[in-house]
Amino acid sequence: LAFSLGLLEEEKRALFLTANVGEYAVFNCQLDFPNDIEIPYKLRWKKEGTVVFSWYKDEEPRATPDYQGRINLLPHDSPYGRGSINLTSIRESDGGWYECSVFFPNRSPSTRPNGTWYHLTVDGGTLLAIPPINQTTLEGEPAHFPCVTKDRDGRVTWYKDGVPLSELPDLEERSTVSQEGSLTIQETDIDDPGEYHCVVTNSLGERQTADKAKALSAPREVYLPFGKPGVLDCNFRANPPLTNLRWDKNGFLYDPYNVQGVFYSRNGSLFFSKVEEIHSGHYTCTPFNDLGTEGPSAAMKVIVQKAPVFTIVPNNLYLKKLGDTLEMPCDAVDGTKDHRPTIVWFKKDGTPLPLDRIMIQNGNLTVERIQQSDDGMYSCVASNEVATITADTEVAIETTSPRAPYNLTASASHSSVTLRWMAGTGRANMEFHIWYRPADAPEWRTMKILTRGVTQATVNSLDPGRMYEFMVLSQDKKGDGMFSKAIQIRTRGSDQGENVTSAQQYHSPLGSFQQIGPPRNVSVSPSRDGYLVTWEPPDLGMEDLLNYHVRWSQEGKEHLHGQAEVTTNRYLVHPTEIQTSISPSSAVELNTTSALANYATEAVTTLSEDTTYHFQVIAWSNRGYQASSNQFVLRVPGYRSIRAVALGVVVGLAVLVMAAAGSLYVRRLYLKRRDKDKEETSS
Repeated sequence: LAFSLGLLEEEKRALFLTANVGEYAVFNCQLDFPNDIEIPYKLRWKKEGTVVFSWYKDEEPRATPDYQGRINLLPHDSPYGRGSINLTSIRESDGGWYECSVFFPNRSPSTRPNGTWYHLTVDGGTLLAIPPINQTTLEGEPAHFPCVTKDRDGRVTWYKDGVPLSELPDLEERSTVSQEGSLTIQETDIDDPGEYHCVVTNSLGERQTADKAKALSAPREVYLPFGKPGVLDCNFRANPPLTNLRWDKNGFLYDPYNVQGVFYSRNGSLFFSKVEEIHSGHYTCTPFNDLGTEGPSAAMKVIVQKAPVFTIVPNNLYLKKLGDTLEMPCDAVDGTKDHRPTIVWFKKDGTPLPLDRIMIQNGNLTVERIQQSDDGMYSCVASNEVATITADTEVAIETTSPRAPYNLTASASHSSVTLRWMAGTGRANMEFHIWYRPADAPEWRTMKILTRGVTQATVNSLDPGRMYEFMVLSQDKKGDGMFSKAIQIRTRGSDQGENVTSAQQYHSPLGSFQQIGPPRNVSVSPSRDGYLVTWEPPDLGMEDLLNYHVRWSQEGKEHLHGQAEVTTNRYLVHPTEIQTSISPSSAVELNTTSALANYATEAVTTLSEDTTYHFQVIAWSNRGYQASSNQFVLRVPGYRSIRAVALGVVVGLAVLVMAAAGSLYVRRLYLKRRDKDKEETSS
């Protein structure tokens, strides 16, 4: 009943087709891809709610036994939709409702408004049950051609080479037609060979016949993926059913049994296990049934195409300010000199690109006048006729702070509370800080979650049977984000029973956890004694400022390279510093309002040459609140290399001077000896 109601709702949009037994019908199914970019999908065709045909990516099409060899997926370059099929050798049982549906396994939701309803009506299915087949016999022997009708009142007319037997007296005299319609030639003659076919006509004048196998329209060009499996289809119509299919390549017989890596599919298509350059060429297919063939298909030019390969990909992350111009490069090739893959860009969240502010040239995407809405993930998609590849990148706006965590929940034991929450943004390297206090106490405590991306934590060492208040603060490399909504929960105690008190939303007065602003305009510059770190004080909470913590770390490493506490707006990194690093065995870092705890110290050398460091300044209030500045990136030059080059230049100049002096000395000695020889000769 549900299926019938569904049909009634879709009937106005359904397409109605009519075909005779033995003919074919094309079911046109247009696919709606996100952003008009083809992505992996699963195609399914259902009849009366049951899947009869399915296809996914590079796999072989699958059909139920009743439809095997009769359903073919149309080529992608055909004038029909990407999900269209051709149903051949139609039977009476093929009539009914058909539905095309598509699923996207790599996206959510997996379905889109794809699909079309069809209703197929099969006419003439009650006339012909068994068509005739070819017969070979000796002269003088009988020949029997079956032609069985389903309608007892149907009239069967036999033809030889298109001429009714009633107009061939000699043949008619030697022939008999049974009550069911089959033809028997009693004594065959040398003039009897030819093409015989029967035509069934019922009382209403409807006719049905059987024909030779016929090749249908074929695509002019077929692209096969280099180095991957490929299929070359032959679309045909055959009633009686197909008995043989011949392939020709470049005008010569092409027998897959004699070609390594090429096989016949069950429906007669050519299957290439690994497409090579030698598989390119012009192919034709010729179908045969018991009545023969109507000739080969049109020539299909097979082009072996290599999949696209990126030559330039965008960076993983672009950090820009509002109003800036952003250019993200992307380029690809596919190994064909006269062909270039198509390159397009789109946002992964499905929002359209701002056409008035973007330009795509040679695969590069330029976004002008960056706005807040430009924040997010982008994809560069390169595609040709055989494959599609993507490269992803993220655009972040510097002024965008992390969103507040949400869905904060809690469960309590006697001395601990376990918190769980949802991150307010999907950015990588997100940090979280838990703020908590007894509900009757004014001071907050903070607990930093050291493992990035974790969205649950347990606060231990709490008093049994006491009400506590909790919040979660998000933080990333851009600084502090926002607090989650506060919740209160009571730890278990002897007077509370064993049931967990449900956490409830609680809004604390804003003044009880007023935040301090981050330090501004952090910069690092070289000086005679080291590197000078300077910054401007925060705009908010200066009256509660306790001190500053200066931290620096080496790029690519998570642990701190150095740290210092100061009360002024500057700090000089001397040749030797004391490193404050976090113990790797700690799961969380516990901060109090008085000082930093659970830290280990060790001596380190000066900043390494030819290395990049990240500096950050954190403002601490006398209430224990903290706010982090933006990171400053410093590249320490390779002074030793510079000194080595300079020393090499000096040594080289010295060698040249010594060589010149030696040459001058030898020349003067030579001239002096020559003058002396002249004087001796003269005397």
